[in-house]
Amino acid sequence: MRYKEYGKENSQAVIFLHGGGLSWWNYREEAELLKNDFHVILPILDGHAGSDAHFTTIENNAAEIIAFIKENLNGKVFMIGGLSLGGQILLEMLSQQGDICQYALVESAMVIPSKLTNKLMKSSISCSYPLIKKKWFSKMQFRSLHMKEELFDDYYRDTCAVTKEDMIAFLQANTSYSLKKTIKECSANVQLYYGQKEIKGIKRSAQIIEGTIPHSTTHELSGLYHGEFSINQADEYVKIIRKLNSVQ
Repeated sequence: MRYKEYGKENSQAVIFLHGGGLSWWNYREEAELLKNDFHVILPILDGHAGSDAHFTTIENNAAEIIAFIKENLNGKVFMIGGLSLGGQILLEMLSQQGDICQYALVESAMVIPSKLTNKLMKSSISCSYPLIKKKWFSKMQFRSLHMKEELFDDYYRDTCAVTKEDMIAFLQANTSYSLKKTIKECSANVQLYYGQKEIKGIKRSAQIIEGTIPHSTTHELSGLYHGEFSINQADEYVKIIRKLNSVQ
């Protein structure tokens, strides 16, 4: 796994795990805002543009990031944030090592497996994948994600760089993930965020996570769609991190 790093001279570390099909730029604005006070690490998840390995499982990505923290960051960090697939990987990290971070910000993570969606994923992606490099199709997909217009070039470039096999692999993982029993032993303070305009499965997932993890709180974000918080509202996202840091 490859990593983008900001503020390496700072001792307090935060890690951000991007959403499926995106890349490190998901959290670029947060990194720029925090780099003077934190060591900010942006892993490029396996199977995504700029990565050095194909996607295998959520569990393997989680274990790899935990190993990085143990080798380079004294075994734990101040905070980890994750969106969607990144949020699932964060939850898996907390299942594998419940004290890996002091705070966790889980945004829009699905923990209700969908057998039908998972079963249809391979054929669906196989049919649509040839269209991904068509700019008109990519713009249509981009608009449906409600991201800021200035991110289109990043989105288009990096979506085109993902192989069909990797796309199928991480989307199938995304639609089949469920919480491990060991997450009940998590000692981190977990903050759960989802947009008011997200699908019911995401909202229900937040309720399940809050009911499973001892120190967790759910927050509904008024008027927002999936991923809009970390992608489009970096200033507000960073305010939360600074507030958590101030109460230590």
